[in-house]
Amino acid sequence: MNITGNTVLITGGASGIGLALAERFLNAGNEVIVCGRRQEKLQEAKQRLPRLHTCVCDVANEADRQSLFTWVTSEFPELNVLVNNAGIQHRVNLLRPNGDWSHYHQEVAINLEGPIHLTMLFVPQLVQKKNAAIINVSSGLAITPATWAPIYSATKAALHSFTMTLRLQLSKTNVEVVEVLPPAVNTDLGGPGLHTFGVPVDEFADAVFQGLEAGNLEIGYGGTEKRGRASRDEIDQATRQMWEGFLRSNPHFLD
Repeated sequence: MNITGNTVLITGGASGIGLALAERFLNAGNEVIVCGRRQEKLQEAKQRLPRLHTCVCDVANEADRQSLFTWVTSEFPELNVLVNNAGIQHRVNLLRPNGDWSHYHQEVAINLEGPIHLTMLFVPQLVQKKNAAIINVSSGLAITPATWAPIYSATKAALHSFTMTLRLQLSKTNVEVVEVLPPAVNTDLGGPGLHTFGVPVDEFADAVFQGLEAGNLEIGYGGTEKRGRASRDEIDQATRQMWEGFLRSNPHFLD
């Protein structure tokens, strides 16, 4: 895809991977809008990157998604790139769930319902633009699920499937469909301090931008680029090894 001269909307763009990508899109000569749930985080992002446009939006909420679409298409009619990045992750002991369904549904709504609905809202506009793109941020866990994060892994697997079908349906249009499959990245996903072992967010964002510039339709890093081509036996083995390693570090998870 062209990496300059675009108008880009990034969900979950006030921090983490979303903000790192916003910075790189700005530096490459694009107009960038970010949305997020918390006004204070958006203000911090705006202070760091004054050229950002910001909008409060909870992508888990259908009405918020519709309002975002209406506002963006009115204020930024040249929008040609949608980045579905917003996501949350919870560790869930399925033997002893400790929340009501509304708590768990948030993960489904943000990680899956949001990207699908926003894509369906924006596609009619994007197909009219030159050099348009939809970039879905899934996860390496879409391929090898994290047993301790079963809902997150399931939503990302579903987003991976949706992205594949979207790419085929739009293959005769001018809209490129790109999937980004992060490994563990040092962000606050799941809570502060849980992913400090992950790759630095700037290092990952640089790799994503290199992949976009190269025209790659699937962009991984740190091994996730190979997972989609793994055999079923390899996926089963990796999933089990990940789970066993997690239990060694968290022996009371299933208590």
